[in-house]
Amino acid sequence: MPRSWKKKDSKSRSPGRTQAFPKASVSRGQLASESAPGLKEQYVILCMEKSRTINPFIEHILQEVDKAMKKGMVTGITLNIAGNNRLVQVQRVTGEDFCILSKVLKNHSCISGVDARYNFIGNTGAYYAAKLLQKQPSIVYLNLMFNDIQADGGELIAKALQKNKTLKYLRMTGNKIENKGGMCFATMLQINSSLEKLDLGDCDLGMQTVIAFATVLTQNQAIKGINLNRPIMYSEQDESTVHVGNMLKENHCLIELHMCKHGIKNDGMQQLCEGLHLNSSLRYLDVSCNKITRDGMVYLAAVLKSNTTLEVIDLSFNRIESAGVIYLSETLTSHNRSLKALSVVSNQIDGEGLIALSNSMKINPILSNIYIWGNKFDEATCVAYSDLIEEGHLKANNTDVKPYVVDEHVYLAEVSNGLKKHYYWTPTYGDAYGPSTNAGFALVPVGEHL
Repeated sequence: MPRSWKKKDSKSRSPGRTQAFPKASVSRGQLASESAPGLKEQYVILCMEKSRTINPFIEHILQEVDKAMKKGMVTGITLNIAGNNRLVQVQRVTGEDFCILSKVLKNHSCISGVDARYNFIGNTGAYYAAKLLQKQPSIVYLNLMFNDIQADGGELIAKALQKNKTLKYLRMTGNKIENKGGMCFATMLQINSSLEKLDLGDCDLGMQTVIAFATVLTQNQAIKGINLNRPIMYSEQDESTVHVGNMLKENHCLIELHMCKHGIKNDGMQQLCEGLHLNSSLRYLDVSCNKITRDGMVYLAAVLKSNTTLEVIDLSFNRIESAGVIYLSETLTSHNRSLKALSVVSNQIDGEGLIALSNSMKINPILSNIYIWGNKFDEATCVAYSDLIEEGHLKANNTDVKPYVVDEHVYLAEVSNGLKKHYYWTPTYGDAYGPSTNAGFALVPVGEHL
């Protein structure tokens, strides 16, 4: 059975007018007490006044919002001007475009979210995004991922958030704000008490910033989810886990923690687990794409014997092998009854370990999601997971494999399910936040737009 492949997002420019546009994203909400007609007209007038070229993509999206408001007068509208639409070409938003757009939005309380991912707003757009956060109190969600924002732009947004009291979720993924910008966000968290989720993955943060966040989160009682994926480590001694482990001992509000590509080894896993022994809030732990082996699983298995809060663990792309997954399987069979989802994708696990994991699912009624693709499947493994699905111990949408039979032999094919498939991109149609493709966020919801 062939594998299903998805084309990755492209950041190449696609200028010019288009014949079709995606509809504006409007979430259900209460009826608005005041109407805000004419967003499109306001945008066109401002462009003329400022002698700016009209962006046809923005013009169309604002027109769609106008239609939605006239039909239902809804609140909770997310303005979707994402620049990575797959089906049509769009004219991506620049900093100058975002300048005009921010002036249009500041007087409309019906807009609660702005999704401007994969555009070219840069530091100029970051300046106006900061202004928007200061002047538009209804914005609770702002997505600026991959927008060529540098350190100075990150600093502007962070300083705006020192006074903002409404934004709940900020996504800065892929903007190279580096240590300078990262330190500004860490400073912001000492003051801001409303932001609940912050994503700074792939932002070229340094060790200094990781330490700063670990220190600040010992005191901050508002942040429920943080993503610090792929910091820049300059030596093998740059272990972020000693600081994060100490933070977990004192922080009892954090629900979701992403530490992908931190270069974590077994000693680092031990330090994290020491913190988890004393932590009573964390539900989603992501340590994928690290250097953890079977010995690190000894510490995690010990944690799972007593921990009753962890519900999702992502161990994808490590090297725990069969011995490591057997440690976990024994604990999941005999002790733990809180873990709901486990990903061991691409961990050099052979049939013995995978069968042990399948056996634990037959006994553990809470463990509902398991992801195993990229390991070493023999026929016994294929039969074991086929039986799990057939007997109802594992739902087809809760795993990334699907059994099929050829010449009376059972095989497993990959299916597009996972813990966070739509982290970097969302589909043009269908449910972008469904529990099958984004199980981690579905099982542990921290806020909207996850």
